[in-house]
Amino acid sequence: MKVNKKQESRPLSADAIVIREDKLLLIKRNSPPFKGRYALPGGHLEHSETVEECVAREVFEETGIHVKPLGVIGVYSDPKRDPRGTVSVAYLCAYESGVARGGTDAERAVWVDLRTALKKRLAFDHSRMLCDTIRILQYQCHCEKGCKTTSKV
Repeated sequence: MKVNKKQESRPLSADAIVIREDKLLLIKRNSPPFKGRYALPGGHLEHSETVEECVAREVFEETGIHVKPLGVIGVYSDPKRDPRGTVSVAYLCAYESGVARGGTDAERAVWVDLRTALKKRLAFDHSRMLCDTIRILQYQCHCEKGCKTTSKV
């Protein structure tokens, strides 16, 4: 594939998977692309922030919920995942405080039963992000220390 040297870099965003008491935090998008569809909260990285700061800021702006990023679930870079060409870093985040409400790009923010969320057709590739999260959280640790930790959603 020939690369156009004048072609712009692709934008970066961060998306959050926030699970609390077997419920997933979702927003209903208020703007294109995917207006009216449910999605994970998240958005574009600003020049002055880290990706971790971005995900926490975006969750708060869109939902009124304060979170703490715990770790990266994955990097999602398929050029077809978003018509704007955005690359996303998905973070598992811990709920800290707040009441879900719509804000900025979100018509509303809701806590949805995890099993129900898994059946929804989420915007972008957010269903894949959620499935990857479930797979990772259900991983059984059999480290050399013998902890045999099992994390279940």
